[in-house]
Amino acid sequence: PYSDQLDDAALAHCLANIDLAKQHPGHVSAFLGEVPLAQQVEFAIAHHIAVEDLKAFAAKFSAWSGESYPLVA
Repeated sequence: PYSDQLDDAALAHCLANIDLAKQHPGHVSAFLGEVPLAQQVEFAIAHHIAVEDLKAFAAKFSAWSGESYPLVA
């Protein structure tokens, strides 16, 4: 799943677009499931993604992937 590399800007785009995220599910799942929550929030703020928008995205991605993420809890 990681044969393509995403830089921080590309990951931020994925976190703002569920259809794009579905093209990179491994990266997005790793971010939401393995990166500490505080760092997820810092990343979102640094990339102009509102924390509430990130939470809403995580809920949508969770519903699609079947995975559960701390941000959604």
